[in-house]
Amino acid sequence: MRPTGKLHVGHYHGVLKNWAQLQHEYECFFFVADWHALTTHYDDQIDIEDVAMATVIDWLAAGINPNLATIFVQSRIQEHAELHLLLSMITPLSWLERVPTYKDQMARLNDRDLATYGFLGYPVLQSADILAYRAGNVPVGHDQVAHVEITREIARRFNHIYGREPGFAEQAEAAVRKMGKKAGRLYTDLRKAYQEQGDAEVLERAQALLTEQKNLSIGDRERLFGYLEGTGRIILPEPQALLTKVPRFPGLDGEKMSKSYNNTIALGEEAGVIEQKIKTMKTDPARVRRTDPGNPDVCPVYDWHLIYSEPSVCDWAAEGCRSAGIGCLDCKGPLIDAVVAEQTPIRERAKQFAADPELVNSIVLEGSEAARDVARETLEDVRSAIGISYR
Repeated sequence: MRPTGKLHVGHYHGVLKNWAQLQHEYECFFFVADWHALTTHYDDQIDIEDVAMATVIDWLAAGINPNLATIFVQSRIQEHAELHLLLSMITPLSWLERVPTYKDQMARLNDRDLATYGFLGYPVLQSADILAYRAGNVPVGHDQVAHVEITREIARRFNHIYGREPGFAEQAEAAVRKMGKKAGRLYTDLRKAYQEQGDAEVLERAQALLTEQKNLSIGDRERLFGYLEGTGRIILPEPQALLTKVPRFPGLDGEKMSKSYNNTIALGEEAGVIEQKIKTMKTDPARVRRTDPGNPDVCPVYDWHLIYSEPSVCDWAAEGCRSAGIGCLDCKGPLIDAVVAEQTPIRERAKQFAADPELVNSIVLEGSEAARDVARETLEDVRSAIGISYR
C-alpha cells in the first residue's frame, strides 16, 4: 500500500481482510510502498515516514501478524531500486504507454503534474517489487491484472535476453546431483517424460518436486525449472495474478471511497464519529419523504448492508425500503451497530501499537532485514546473468 493518508474501511474490506487470510496460506511479503507514493504525491507537504508507520500500525491492528508475514518498508530495500533500474533498460517505452491505468490516472489526477519519468515508469518499479521476491502469486483485483501482466512480460523478456548463461546444461546437471540420488533420478525421469510426451501432469509433478527441495539455492531451483522445460535458466519467474474478491465499497456519498473525496470512515474511527457519518450518508435520491418507496439497488447504505449485515437484515432493509415500511434512519441503525462492533477492537489494538513505537519500528526493521536477504539473492543472480557481478 502507498502511504498517502489514513486507511479506511474500504481498505479493510478490499485488501486487509484478504491479506489476513493469505498469511495463513502462503509465505507473504507486505510492504509500505513509500517510493510509489512519490509517483503522484511528490509535492505533497506530508511526512511520508509518519504516514508509513501509521499504515503499519493499521495493518497490525487489522490482524496482519509479523510472525506469519514479512512486513517492511519499500525504501529500506535498496535492491528494489537497483532492479527497477536494470529492468528499465530492457522495457520498451510502448509497453508503459499502453498500461490502462496510465491514461486513466492522467485524466483523473489532472490537478497534478504527472508528466514525469517516475510516473511513466512506475509499472517497472512495481515489477521490481514483485520480481525481487520471485513471487508466485500477487493478490490483486480485476482492475490491477494489467500490472501483473506487464510484470510477466518484463520477466519473460529478461529471461529471453539473459537466461542463456554459459555452461547452462552443465550447471543444471550439477544442481540435479545436489538433490540426492533418489530425488535426482526422479527429476531426470520426469524431465525426460515431459520432453518426450509433453504431458502437463508430468510437468506439474516435476515442478512440485523442485519446490520441495530444501538443499537447492534459489538460483539452482530456477535453473532446473528452465532445464525441465527445455529452455534457458528462468532467472525471474513469471508471477500469477491471484484474483481477490474486492467488494464494491462506496463512500459516504455513493462514489468510490477515497481519501481525496473526503467520503471515508477511517480505520478504527471512534464510535460517535461512525454514527454521525453513517446517519448523514446519502441514500436513494428519489426517496424525498419518509412515505416515498425507495430502491435499494441505487442506495449506498444498502451496498454497505450487503457487506456488513446478515442476509435476514439485508432482506429486511430491502423490503422496508421498497415498501416505505422503514425510514432511512431506521435502515442505518443496524449498520451503525455493525460498523462500530467491527472497528472498536481495531481501534483498541491500534492504540496499543501506537503507544509502543519501538515495537512497531522493530517489526519493520526485522521484516526489512528478512526481505532484503531474499531480494539480495535475486539481485546477485540478476547481476551475474547480465554480467556485472564483478566477483
